[in-house]
Amino acid sequence: MKIPTIKLFMATLLLPQVAAAALPFATGLVEYRPVGGGYAAEALVEAGRESTVAAQVAGRVLELRVEAGDSVKQGQPIARIDDSETRQSVAGNQAQAAQAQANLSNAQSQYERAKLLVARKFVSQSALDQARANYEAAQAQVSAARAGVAQASATRSFSVINAPFTGLVSARHAQIGDMASLGRPLVTLFDPATLRVVASVPQSRLDEVRKVSNASVEFTGQGKWIEAISITVLPAADSNTHISRVRLDLPKDISGIYPGMFARVHFAVGNQKKLVVPLPAIVRRSEVTGVYVVDARGRVQFRQVRLGEAADQGYSEVLTGLSAGEQVALEPVKAGIYLKGLGARD
Repeated sequence: MKIPTIKLFMATLLLPQVAAAALPFATGLVEYRPVGGGYAAEALVEAGRESTVAAQVAGRVLELRVEAGDSVKQGQPIARIDDSETRQSVAGNQAQAAQAQANLSNAQSQYERAKLLVARKFVSQSALDQARANYEAAQAQVSAARAGVAQASATRSFSVINAPFTGLVSARHAQIGDMASLGRPLVTLFDPATLRVVASVPQSRLDEVRKVSNASVEFTGQGKWIEAISITVLPAADSNTHISRVRLDLPKDISGIYPGMFARVHFAVGNQKKLVVPLPAIVRRSEVTGVYVVDARGRVQFRQVRLGEAADQGYSEVLTGLSAGEQVALEPVKAGIYLKGLGARD
């Protein structure tokens, strides 16, 4: 029985879709897209608010209540240092204050008695002057002793160290049992809501960057693209390299980004059409870069490609190895397993 020509023609048209639908992984299209052209610069992530909390008193570290990666709230106790020495200092100052108060009471009594005796002309005016001087000196001693108590008490309060702001702990510099000297770093923390990147831009590109109204920040290790919310050219340059710094503020709700991370900033200065491939399709094996290509019959093969600069979010420019309209595997791990399975069956 012969198959009608029209049915055979329709089956031929549907074959690629049927084959692609049967594959155990998603596919994407290699195509020309209008992407932002411009200049890319290397950058580093920094925090607008970052602090290294240090010891304000000397003593043994008794508690460190946080680890790197922990979240802390402003005012939360994060460390405690032995306050034995400061307790003794407070006690000593309190004893001196008590002695000074007793001396003041005695001097006041002597002064009052001298005033009565002078009124009855039993002692001279000089005796009264001396009693008044002793009384005023005792008052000064009491004030000094009270100040010493307040200072010693404040120093003792420094033995408990609180978080200066709400944020994340990025590093812990001491261990329980360590001796903390005055100023020794204990914990470093940063506020993730103040993250930004600082790009290095040569002087020859600075005028071009100043005209840019938007830019994208690429985090190559995480596969993330984030739109900067503001761009600021800092009014300074390195005298040796003539490199200027451009600061780009990031949104507050991003995760997985930390100070010190590498980033690449793409300053958009126009649009142009480029042949692009979806980023999830790219496979990097040592020095080889390639993709799994799916043909019209559903056959899979690994093909080496050469890529250009990263394009818009989720795509990379293709220089050689692919043509517009080709399908590539968006799940290369599954595509590789699938391809090996076919080889094993053969």
